[in-house]
Amino acid sequence: MTLGVGGSTFQKELNSLKPMANNCQKIASQEYKQRINKAQRLMKKQSIASMYLNAGTNLHYFTGTKWYASERMVGAILPAKGEIQYIAPVFELGTLDGFKIIKGNNHGWQEHENPYELFGKILTQLGISQGRIAIDESSAFFITNGINISNPQYQYGNAQPITAGCRMIKSANEIALMQRVKDITLMVHKSVAKILHEGITTKQVEDFIHKAHIKMGAQSGSYFCIVLFGKDSAFPHGVKQPKSLELNDMVLIDTGCQIDGYISDITRSYVFGEPNERQRQVWQVEKDSQSSAFEAAQIGRTCASVDKAARDYLVSQGFGPEYELPGLPHRTGHGIGLDIHEWPYLVANNTTKLAAGMCFSNEPMLCIPDEFGIRLEDHFYMTESGPKWFTQPSHTIDDPFGYAIRTEKR
Repeated sequence: MTLGVGGSTFQKELNSLKPMANNCQKIASQEYKQRINKAQRLMKKQSIASMYLNAGTNLHYFTGTKWYASERMVGAILPAKGEIQYIAPVFELGTLDGFKIIKGNNHGWQEHENPYELFGKILTQLGISQGRIAIDESSAFFITNGINISNPQYQYGNAQPITAGCRMIKSANEIALMQRVKDITLMVHKSVAKILHEGITTKQVEDFIHKAHIKMGAQSGSYFCIVLFGKDSAFPHGVKQPKSLELNDMVLIDTGCQIDGYISDITRSYVFGEPNERQRQVWQVEKDSQSSAFEAAQIGRTCASVDKAARDYLVSQGFGPEYELPGLPHRTGHGIGLDIHEWPYLVANNTTKLAAGMCFSNEPMLCIPDEFGIRLEDHFYMTESGPKWFTQPSHTIDDPFGYAIRTEKR
């Protein structure tokens, strides 16, 4: 049996887990102000008069306001010069104030009124009667369309150069939060591997993972969870009717949680039972491909070069080429932070140069139809001297969590 897999129970493992989210240093108001200042500098440099931040992660990133997008316009207007202005239904303004970290003037609209006309009035009050307005790239069409129709005197564009320009470089505080949330999920991975047994369902595994995340201090439990056994593991994001676990199945578990909005996303693949020669060979190729991507991630090189390093190695081992199966059907990795997938992406057409503070997943998954799939996913962040792992990659197919190594060191 694979070391660290099976042999325990749901309750025993849940009881063994201790909270790890205590004493996490949340993002302070001063850092939100620094983010706003940086955004305003970028806006001035790009001749953007104002930027609209819609409810969601961009609003959270710049103001600390946690508010989810809905059919009602809730957001903020950030001028290139001046204070931030909030816009929301009148009946929500009191609640909105309770979520704000960065204060600003409130502008409310009643249910029968047009919030997009109010948007234009706010800009006029700010002295912005013309010019370029950047719209949050995550805004729903009805919002961007409504703003455009009600205020044709402005030129509209994508806010992504500003939002991504700020968010893709993480601060030391952000990296510390991300380290903690990833440590939590890796511990959950170690525990869930121990409860596996023949006949266990993916739903039972998901339930344990959710409760384990809560036990470790992630109040909302799992942010997401993918559990796949055997042939199902060849489908990156799962199947409609997942099978139960059988002896010698490949196991793929991909999950994460949130701490103060920052997300973990870690995948482990291993065999429940005794790996056969085919599983061993493919697992090692996957691990070496992940290592190739990591080694290629150097300051000043492009995101595309990291994807190429992983893919070139897979081709050298007879997989692919490009996105063909058996092989790697998707990009090598993605940025991560307040969104599980955010800028920049480790993909062939991305010429963005790697810089200190960028954070990435590294997951060059191997999919072999009608056999199995293997995804080893860990995250790293860029330092001035190169990449650094948040979580150490899987050790071997026989000892994925490195238990034997720790025993030898003792």
